[in-house]
Order: sequence, then C-alpha cells, then structure tokens
Amino acid sequence: MNEDVSIPISQRASVNGASFSSDFFKGLNPEQADAVRSTEGPVLVLAGAGTGKTRVLTTRIAHILAQGLAKPWEILCVTFTNKAAREMRERTTRLVGPSAEGLSNLGTFHSIAAQMLRRHAELVGLKSSFNIIDDDDQTRLLKQIMEARRIDTKRFPPKLMAHFLDQWKNKGLTPDKVAKMTADEGAQFAFNKGPELYAEYQERLRVLNACDFGDLLLHTLKILSEHPDILAHYHRRFKYVLVDEYQDTNIAQYLWLRILTNANRNLCCVGDDDQSIYGWRGAEVDNILKFERDYPGAKVIRLERNYRSTQHILSAASGLIRANSARLGKTLFTDQQGGEKVRVQGLWDGAAEAQGIAEDIERLKKQGRAYSDMAVLVRASFQMRAFEERFLMLQIPYVVVGGPRFFERAEIRDAIAYLRLIQSEDDDLAFERIVNVPKRGIGDATVQKLLMQARLAGQSVMAAVRDLVQTDELPARAKTPLVGFLRDYDRWVAALKGISHDALLDMVLTESGYYDMQRADKTSGGTRIDNLKEMMNAMQDFENLEAYLEHVSLVMDLERDNGENSVRISTLHAAKGLEFPVVFLPGWEEGVFPSQRSMDENGLKGLEEERRLAYVGLTRAREIARVSFVANRQVFGRWTSQIPSRFIDEMPIDHVEATSQTGYNQAGWQSQESRWAKDNYGAGYQPNHTKSETKPEGRFSDRLSGVDMSRLEKKPQPHRQPAAKPQPSKGLSVGTRVFHSKFGYGHVVETEGNKLVVNFDISGEKKVIDSFVEKA
Repeated sequence: MNEDVSIPISQRASVNGASFSSDFFKGLNPEQADAVRSTEGPVLVLAGAGTGKTRVLTTRIAHILAQGLAKPWEILCVTFTNKAAREMRERTTRLVGPSAEGLSNLGTFHSIAAQMLRRHAELVGLKSSFNIIDDDDQTRLLKQIMEARRIDTKRFPPKLMAHFLDQWKNKGLTPDKVAKMTADEGAQFAFNKGPELYAEYQERLRVLNACDFGDLLLHTLKILSEHPDILAHYHRRFKYVLVDEYQDTNIAQYLWLRILTNANRNLCCVGDDDQSIYGWRGAEVDNILKFERDYPGAKVIRLERNYRSTQHILSAASGLIRANSARLGKTLFTDQQGGEKVRVQGLWDGAAEAQGIAEDIERLKKQGRAYSDMAVLVRASFQMRAFEERFLMLQIPYVVVGGPRFFERAEIRDAIAYLRLIQSEDDDLAFERIVNVPKRGIGDATVQKLLMQARLAGQSVMAAVRDLVQTDELPARAKTPLVGFLRDYDRWVAALKGISHDALLDMVLTESGYYDMQRADKTSGGTRIDNLKEMMNAMQDFENLEAYLEHVSLVMDLERDNGENSVRISTLHAAKGLEFPVVFLPGWEEGVFPSQRSMDENGLKGLEEERRLAYVGLTRAREIARVSFVANRQVFGRWTSQIPSRFIDEMPIDHVEATSQTGYNQAGWQSQESRWAKDNYGAGYQPNHTKSETKPEGRFSDRLSGVDMSRLEKKPQPHRQPAAKPQPSKGLSVGTRVFHSKFGYGHVVETEGNKLVVNFDISGEKKVIDSFVEKA
C-alpha cells in the first residue's frame, strides 16, 4: 500500500492514525479537492448553495493537520453561529480524532475576540474579568446617561441610540471618528449629541468593567492596531486563517480578519456572494466582491456542483440571480436528472393562496410525503398569519422556525389584550398585561396594590382603579397615570359604537403610544408594526369585535402538534442554511417581494439583496419549488391590485410551469407580448405590468394573458365573507351523523355555539367548526 510520506510518523502511529490518510479526498469532486489542497496563499472558495462548503472547510483543517503544516491551536477558524462552530468541530473530530480537541481557536467571531480581549483587557482600560452586557442592560445604561443630561427619552428613545451604536461598531467606528461625521443620522441624534453620548457610554462601560458585543471586536482592533508586538504574536500563532460565510461579514469583522492575516497571507474565505442577505444588520457584500483586490494573486475556486436540488430548480435560481450586477458569477449544476419544473401560480387573493397551499400540502401528504418534508417560506413575518389560521382550522401540524406563532407574538398578544379589555372591563388578565405597555409610569407595586384591592372587594381591577383614584390611598405619581389611562379607556369604549373594530385598534395603538414605542426600535419595530397591520386586515373579515375575539380564542384552542412531523413556516432569512424536499414561496408581488421598504431605503443595493433572498428561497428546495402571487391583497387595511414580482419573469421559462386561478378576463393591460403567453408553452403567465392595444373577446381559459380592468375598478371581494357572530349549530345536535372532507364520517358528541366536538369513525374526537361539516 502506498502511504503519504508527508504524514508525520507520530500521527501515523496514533490510535486514530488511519484518519490521516488520503481517504480525506474520497468523495470530493475535483473543485472541492482543489480547495482542500490549496493551503498556501489567499484562497476564495465561492461555494454555491448545496455544494458542500462545510465539508471543504473541515477537510481542509484535517488536511493541514495531517500534513503537519500547523498544530491545532495554530489554526484560526471563525464562523457566525455557535451551532455552525459545533458542527464544524464535530465533523473535524470524525476526520482527525482527539487531536481536534486542540482546535481552541475554532468558534464565532465574538467568542474568539472575547478570548483575545481577556488576555489584553488592561490595554483598553478593562480588567480580564470584564462582563459582557446584553441589549437590555445597554438600553438601561443609555437611559441613565441621557436622563443625567436632561435629554427627553420619550422624544429621543435610548433604544434608537443603541441602534446607532450598533451600526457604528459594526463599521469599526470609535467616538472620535463619529464626531467627524456631521451628516450621519446617529451623530445628529438629540440635537447633535450622538458622538458625546457614544463617548460617555464607552467611558461608563470602562468604569463598570464591562463591554457590549460590538466592543469585543472594536477593542481587539484597537489593541492589534496600536501594539505591533501583540499583533506580531498573533501573526506567529495563527499560521492559517479560515472563514465561513464570508459574504455575511460586516466592516469590523473584515478589518479584524485583514489585520490578523500574517505575511504568508494563508487566508481561506468560503462564501457565496449570491447568498448575502443580511445587509440590514451590517453585512457588506462588497467584502467578498473585492477579495481579489484586497489580496492580489488570490486563487478563486468555484464550487458549482450542487448535491441538493434538481436541475430545474437550480436553473430557475441561476437565471434569476443573473440579473444582479454585484456578483462574481457562477452557474450551479447537478447530476440529478428529471424532477418537476418550478411551478408559478397566480391566485385571486391571500386567502385563496393560503387555501391552495394547504390543499397542496394535504395532497402531497396523501401521496406519501411527511409534513416535515414541506416548508412555507415568506418574505415577512406578517404573511404567516393567513397560513397559520388555515393550518389550524384544517389541523395541519406546523411549527414556526426561529420565532413564535403569529398569535403568540408579543405585539399581537398586547393588541388582543387591549381589545379584550375594551370588550369586557372585567378582564383582569388583559388589564395586567397592558396597563403599563407602553410605559405609563405605573409600577409593579401599584399594580399589586390594585390586584389586592380587587380581591378584597370582590370586584374587577378596573373597578378597583375607578375606586382608588377617588381616594388618597395612592400617591400622586401613581394616581396621575391611572387617571389618564381611565380617560383613554373610556374614550376607546365610546368610540367602538361609531367606528369599525379594526379602526378602533388603530386608534388605540396610536393614542396609547404603542406605535411610537415600536418605531423607536429600528431593528424589529417595523416588522412588529407590519404584523399589527396584518392583524387589522384579518379583523375586517369579522362582523364585530366579539366575533373576532371568539375566532382568536378558537384558533388558539385548537389541538396542534409541535412534534417533528410538522410543516415548517419560516421567513426566508431564518431559512438560510436549511433545506426541504418541498418548498412553497408565496407572496411574490411587487412591494411585498421585493420589499418596498428595502428598495426605498437602499435603492438598487436593496433590490439586489432582495433578489439574493429570492435565490436563497428557491435553493432551499430539493425536489419541488412552488411560487405563488395574488391579484389582490389587503395591504394595511385596503384592498390593492397587485403586480407580480419582477423576479418571476427573471426565471428562465424552460424551467418553469405557470398556472392561474385568478379569474381574470383576457381583455386588458398588454402593451407587449409576454413570453409566458406564447402558445407553445401551454399554461402561461402574463405580467400584470404589460398592456395591449387589442382586446380579444372571451374569457381567459388556459393561460393568464391580461387583466380585466373593469373588475379591478370594483373593490375585490374577500375570499371568505365576513364572519357573522357564531350562532348555535343549525340542525347539528348531539348524535347527528356528519361528514367532514378531511376526517370522514362521525357523530356529534358536543356542541357549543358554532363549535362541535365530533367523534369520527377513524380519526377519533376532533374539535371542528359547523361550517366545515354537513349532515351525512
């Protein structure tokens, strides 16, 4: 047997010595093997979706160790999440055995930077025992500083200042640099006090022997820049630097990597410029695009052989992303043959879209697919509501990836609590939740006193409040905000008689300051407001507030499965790194996807990131990808005619099948022939944003080629009519034999309004709504 003479004898003789053989390269394709063997000098591995980048990184580490090029602790390998770091360590251990335990510098950017900072903390005025504060502590500290300066924290929220601090630190900016940026929005905070607040905040952290997460890199950069001897130490120590997900690095991380790369320039960055989707949190796609300029003579290796998806899916995704100008370029391919084309479907409205996807899921389930094989990936979390409600009604088990369900989100629970209290003054649980949300200066001690008074008097808390504000038992500082709350509450209750319940919620959230509280949160406040607006859209389907609150109680009460065999619902951002046999991609409409907010705030750069997000969504699918859009959608309470996303027409038609259930007539908007309308493609799709001088007669049958404008001039009708107040089940008494389209035949065993408990012959007892069953 021919042995690799370059492997040290001690490693060959070790218990796991067999691991250091050329078996490393078995199963690697030529490009992957090249990336593993190219150990010297700067290397950029452009790894497309599903091309085995993690295997390349771990095998490269194993190869460096096997060749004796470095000791385990002489390799610096950084990634973004603890989960990714654990996976890399486990895979490397399987390859090289116990020696992988010596990879002490394999971890996240922040964990490695924290190790370095603790060794040299005194150089930035800290002790090695410094604490790392979280977001809440950061906001509280800023509030203290601002109040001491007599800055109005309602007009200038500390959370907003914290957002600016995070932005500056992601860019590697210190207070003195920010002071020179007079046009910066953050620098202008609180009448141009941003730089001063930043400097005082940093000084307070030093006194407290603490730092925030941004400081871990910022302080380390300062130490390495100002102390050449320490930098030389790390250059000697880190013989090889490896980076995962390089396209997601921010400027501070980019500078940190550059300064740590020694004279040998043994830097290997693995990433995909087409999957850079985190610009909103500081990621700079330019870092990967300018790699060859930063490191002249760098070797670029493209991993284009995909091991995940079918060729139709890959070609559709590749064609779409080709429209981006800011990319290095690659084309994914696979050895897998066959498979479905990407299906694009137009539907009438959002409810029809949710119903259609639910029906597809049930159909695939009957064909043998597991629920866990399927995922619904949306652009924004507010889109989840329609799917969650549909799945709950049909008892399709689902889990939300990376976050709570729609009705479990804090902002939705807060809004429902306001509505419940307006509906019933006796709802103590709702009162307790919202009495100080947003902050009104009603402390926990006051709330506890109110609760005690209510229990002693045998009355509701609101009744106790009305009594106590007329006495001297409460101090003025507690009584004043309670009086204000009662005044607002009484006005809202009176308003319900004259305005719709969705308009009432908008009024409550505006007048209470809840919207302002969310707008102050620049990171996720906008998303929460979108969720609240989507809730108002849903409320319009119900005749009154009572009917809506009963509906919410019902969907929250329905039995659901949180187990492994569940459909996944996720935002596209949260789905990165995941894969599923079947992926549904709803809401591909202009303004929704691509996001109007992203384009307004970032222009062409924002549009290109949206397109990368679409590429990520398509490449999550292994076998089936289904894209959908609707002709009409409720946006912030108003029905609007939607234009299909430009991303749809950017997919090559040879790899796409288009169908329509919009009900459009053929007459209308067509100034140019759409490629989707060509007869030789069968069922086709015509973009809404094209017009025609001619108006063919007859209704649309096999393909969607235009829009009947006369229909769009009328207000689109909701897919389901507004729900009336639940009435007793007509004719469906206990013992009645009924049929359900999903659960089959059974007997009614209990009734409560429009809710039934039915003992089905096969499925057993289920809670259903009477409109979903019929007499057998």
